[in-house]
Amino acid sequence: MPRTLKELLAPVLGEKASRAVGAFDVIGDIAIIRIPDELMDSAGAIGEALMKLNRNVRSVWAQVGPVEGDYRTRDLVHVAGERRSETIYKENGCLFKLDVTKVFFTPRLSQERKRIAELVQDGEVIFNMFAGVGTYSIVIARKKDATVHSSEINPYAYQYMLENIALNRLRGRVVPYLGDAADVARKLEGSVDRVLMPLPEKALQFFEHALRTIRGRGTVHVYLHVRYEKGESARDAIERAKALIPQGEVVFYRAVREVGPRLVQAVYDVVITR
Repeated sequence: MPRTLKELLAPVLGEKASRAVGAFDVIGDIAIIRIPDELMDSAGAIGEALMKLNRNVRSVWAQVGPVEGDYRTRDLVHVAGERRSETIYKENGCLFKLDVTKVFFTPRLSQERKRIAELVQDGEVIFNMFAGVGTYSIVIARKKDATVHSSEINPYAYQYMLENIALNRLRGRVVPYLGDAADVARKLEGSVDRVLMPLPEKALQFFEHALRTIRGRGTVHVYLHVRYEKGESARDAIERAKALIPQGEVVFYRAVREVGPRLVQAVYDVVITR
């Protein structure tokens, strides 16, 4: 009996073509898969095979473009199952309602979200500059007695964040803001112990805004995309990229997920003293 998607697809597409089918993510009961352009004519069969392999999946979407734009959305095409893009995802004891076509979300950061939550001390005030549907913020507030100010510029993600705060009974612990993170930073100046910057494309651009919110001694978690060259290890490239952090002491760093060929997302825990 086939145990992987590639094994299941080999009789349908041929062994060589089946190996070309990319990785997939399962978010709630929705799967998102990368399918090469030359195999899009077989997308329906690929989606049906994926649902056969993963019985909890009810809808399959193919990602046909990169994550882009201020709202960080993916270009998705429905290929199999229910024509539905909204789901509820469970992680770290929390529930998250979201629409995969309107917001960016990845389940591949679940361990990183847990790590950050475990670093937080009770009583901390936190600023999540790019909160999305509230994932980091809600995981933290569920695990620790902390206040998490959470800004998001995508109105769809913001509305889902409001729903998720209510769904997880965290009103007052997670404080939502719709708007630009720089504007929210001005309101929080000198009042925050920890800042999250989980948007690699804009973390360095907004770093100075993160600094202004820190009171005394605090921590900024900076997420960056780091490319490593042929013959170079990802860890060496991540260490080299520490030089991009303009201020503070980097006390921890690691790769959190792969995002492309020789391209990783890395986190840097930066201690700031003001």
